[in-house]
Amino acid sequence: MKGARERWVRTGGVELCVAELGDPERPTVVLVHGYPDSKEVWSEVAVRLAGRFHVVLYDVRGHGRSTAPRPLRGGFTLAKLTDDFLAVVDAVSPDRPVHLVGHDWGSVQSWEFVTVGRTEGRIASFTSISGPSLDHFGHWIDARLKRPTPRRAGQLLGQGAKSWYVYLLHTPVLPELAWRGPLGKRWPKILERAERVPGGDYPTGSLPSDAAHGAWLYRDNVRARLRRPRPDAYAHAPVQLITPRQDAFLSERLYDDLDRWVPRLTRRTLPVKHWVPRTRPDQVAAWIDQFVTSVDGGRPAPAATGRHADRFAGQLVLVTGAGSGIGRATAIAFAEAGARIVAVDRDAEAAARTAELARLAGAAGAWAEPADVSDEQAMEVLAEKVHHQYGVLDVLVNNAGIGLAGSFLTTTTDDWRKVLDVNLWGVIHGCRLFGARMAERGQGGHIVTIASAAAYQPSRALPAYSTSKAAVLMLSECLRAELAPRGIGVTAVCPGFVNTGITATARFTGVDEAEELRRRRRSARLYGLRNYPPEKVATAVLDAVAADRAVVPVTPEAKAARLLSRFAPRLSRRIARVEPRL
Repeated sequence: MKGARERWVRTGGVELCVAELGDPERPTVVLVHGYPDSKEVWSEVAVRLAGRFHVVLYDVRGHGRSTAPRPLRGGFTLAKLTDDFLAVVDAVSPDRPVHLVGHDWGSVQSWEFVTVGRTEGRIASFTSISGPSLDHFGHWIDARLKRPTPRRAGQLLGQGAKSWYVYLLHTPVLPELAWRGPLGKRWPKILERAERVPGGDYPTGSLPSDAAHGAWLYRDNVRARLRRPRPDAYAHAPVQLITPRQDAFLSERLYDDLDRWVPRLTRRTLPVKHWVPRTRPDQVAAWIDQFVTSVDGGRPAPAATGRHADRFAGQLVLVTGAGSGIGRATAIAFAEAGARIVAVDRDAEAAARTAELARLAGAAGAWAEPADVSDEQAMEVLAEKVHHQYGVLDVLVNNAGIGLAGSFLTTTTDDWRKVLDVNLWGVIHGCRLFGARMAERGQGGHIVTIASAAAYQPSRALPAYSTSKAAVLMLSECLRAELAPRGIGVTAVCPGFVNTGITATARFTGVDEAEELRRRRRSARLYGLRNYPPEKVATAVLDAVAADRAVVPVTPEAKAARLLSRFAPRLSRRIARVEPRL
């Protein structure tokens, strides 16, 4: 690993290869790898943490450059793995407790470390990723067998199906032959295709022997511990649980009862598959940094309480048109979930007020950036500043928009240009400048476009506005298809009639100023009577991103119009002919 300092630690008849990065005087973070990996699975996370912490990685016995026990049988018990861990931390941090992080089997064994008495006082915190405690798993199974219900039976069967590989690893000889043969050669491509794990220095050339040796992790521990789980497996340090929701091997339900065993628990989720340290190193490093810093500072772990806080805490979210209405409500909703907020609006004071409200709502950070989304050069300057000062976005919300009503024949080319510049080109600029960085980073993300029910419900009174929003809807669908292989979701949100300030600034073509003012006031009054709050749209936005939905109509009328456009288009067209009374 580039820039790492290596040392060897001898324990229990094996020699462990230990790598260190960062300043040894800083808090020590120990990263423990899983199966069939070596310490290099952590390389991307390690370099991101090394600027603030003393980062330690080691090859588990029988993996990477560490030696294997002889004989292999009985050489990988949790007791011996605990001996190894204590030997490593005594060597790298003899006077201070360490912050422990484990993935897959690294997490399984780390649960042992953080729940046995002989390690108490040596672990300051534990971050668990994709690996349960075998004791907790055993009790989880017992509870469902002793008090069965249809739901619990389904959970058991579901996890049983996900654990197919565990049964195979218990068979004699076959796993070793497979890994030292065709499976070992094909594994990097399998990871790339199935898990979207990028190539590079991982997996290493030691993979076949690592995987063959690592089969004994399962054989030496799984059946024995699941049959007789320890009754006292309580964590003696704060725990942060990071759960990938698309994990092919572990059900989210495994952690339902975890609060029973962990008095100080912080939950995090990601919409990804199993190999999180390789596919989401930025987010994993950020959460580890945040958690370790909070524990070392003597403060409780960050605990945002807003909707989907486990999903969005610490993520970077940019919202355009954030100075009021749906944009402000959306920025505050993400802030309540603990996200970092960039509030963008052409009104600098309104953007600053939203950023202030976001900080009060619980944002991990909030900044105001004035910009006109229709100005390509201004957006390029904004994108450069955001990426330089705050980082690559996790979520982009293209919300800025303007209203325009009036017949096609009274709509001038200048009218068309203004509405398309903001409603369509503003979205294009945002998607192009920020979406490209998301794709380049290769760690996923999400783009939200605020379209409208007018995107699929035609109206004789809104030709320019409806056209701009229909274009946004189709752009979203096209982007969703293109960016899906890169792990980037795209959602078009179609609000309907929402009580925001857009009616106060909407323009009406073909009338004089007095009549335009009268129509604005009437529209604002009607929207006020409808009184559908922008906060409900913001909730729909967060739900849509969390569930990765493609098109989300929000209000009842938006949902009804969506159904009509799909199943009764002739009726939808007849409604479009009705002249609104303004």
